[in-house]
Amino acid sequence: MFKKIYNLFKILRKLSVSGAIETLDQLKPIPMSLKILFNLFSIGSSKKISNLDKTPGEKLCQSLEDMGTTFIKLGQFLATRPDIIGEKIANDLEKLQDRLPAFGNEKAKTIIEKEIGSKSFNNISSLSEPIAAASIAQVHFAKIKIDGDEKNVAIKILRPNIHALVNEELDALMFLAFLIESIFKGTKRLKLVEIINLLKEITNVEMDLRFEAAAAGELRENTINDDGIKVPKIYWNYTSKRILTLDKIDGFSIREVEKLKRFNVDLKKVSTNLIQLFLKQAVRDGFFHADMHQGNLFVDKEGNIIPVDFGIMGRLDKNNKKYLAEILFGFIERDYLKVAEMHFLAGLVPPNTSKDDFAQALRSIGEPIFGQSIKDISGGNLLGQLFEITEKFNMQTQTQLLLLQKTMVVVEGVARKLDPDTNIWKVSRPVLENWIKSVKGPESAINKTIELSKDILDRIPDLPKVMDNANTTLQMIAEGKLNLNALNGKNFEVEELKLKNLRNNMIIVFLGIVIAVFIVF
Repeated sequence: MFKKIYNLFKILRKLSVSGAIETLDQLKPIPMSLKILFNLFSIGSSKKISNLDKTPGEKLCQSLEDMGTTFIKLGQFLATRPDIIGEKIANDLEKLQDRLPAFGNEKAKTIIEKEIGSKSFNNISSLSEPIAAASIAQVHFAKIKIDGDEKNVAIKILRPNIHALVNEELDALMFLAFLIESIFKGTKRLKLVEIINLLKEITNVEMDLRFEAAAAGELRENTINDDGIKVPKIYWNYTSKRILTLDKIDGFSIREVEKLKRFNVDLKKVSTNLIQLFLKQAVRDGFFHADMHQGNLFVDKEGNIIPVDFGIMGRLDKNNKKYLAEILFGFIERDYLKVAEMHFLAGLVPPNTSKDDFAQALRSIGEPIFGQSIKDISGGNLLGQLFEITEKFNMQTQTQLLLLQKTMVVVEGVARKLDPDTNIWKVSRPVLENWIKSVKGPESAINKTIELSKDILDRIPDLPKVMDNANTTLQMIAEGKLNLNALNGKNFEVEELKLKNLRNNMIIVFLGIVIAVFIVF
């Protein structure tokens, strides 16, 4: 417990001297008592003064970068949640620089050997100096002998002790959020504890490189037969929780336009492929690379797109895939009633909402874009406006759709830098049409009927048992012995209980110290 209290004090000290509190106060006024608390923790240290010429969002970026790994991750997470912090701040937080000094090669070799064993480690040669170093991990190039062949690979290595450091700081942040919510009841609506808890879950997945390897492997399998994309191969025998080994990229950054031109790469084709491949990932596979900025995209001499860094991926379920394809295609066709019907069918809008009023609101988004040059229309921005409208009709926007919308904006921006005349809607149409045909055509109907029949036949032997279980459950509910609400959110409840216990222990310790002081003096 004392270690947690110590970590809490360290976090308070970091926040107090970083300039973050002053910046947050500019964005939304902070209670005076809370500001006084932070000022107390800054005693004995000069506060960092942010550049006065910067916007509050840019100042916040600088403060988060200065505070290190955990706060950089917090900023990156909040950048994907404009529904929480607003579009302007989210856009500013996207500029966060995730760069930290690299650790040395000897340490890197020690980690690799410990993770994969001496036998496999002896197959690795020519380990380069770090070619990139971020807050969680750094990357080296190397060569590996596999079945007599020498493979050029990239090895991503987690920073030493990063898992313990990040979790300790996030636990301290969560406890601070809990105390703030307990003292300042008005902050409950911000769901600070839930936000930090979600960030902790996401970051712990990111700090297990096996999950990133699995994501890369799934994306590679999904796109192996697609033209214009090459997802690097994962070498599982040289991959573990702390290291990830995959093919070295043989290409150029997608931002190096002049270099691509010198090698006669067809930039218009690459631009088209980028948009179509992203849409295929989203509406066909329901699994998409959600961090497709210029730094994570390379192009080889044949014009193939090579994505890297699979730490942030998005997943859409069957209903969301259909929702996405139908609404985009509905806007292309200017069929606003159809787009409205899709929202109602998917249960995304309360059933008592007027369908005609909702369709009229959709028309207010769609019609203005047709007065513009179609090449300047952004599908991602269209989705962003759509989510703003649907909020007014009490639609709860899903996080994955927001992630998809932001990624689409980034993809379109990269595509237009390659070819300013890229017509987003013309490029998107064949992908959306093909997918809609595939789910509505006769072949799809036959496959669905076969699957349903098979499922029913498989379940017939279990029917008596299912009926008995259902009857028992209904009886328990009627007698008040089963509380369904208690079954939801157990993980979060456990975290809340831990925080309450820690708070109570702190109060007891504090009272004990006060009593001891009175006795002694």
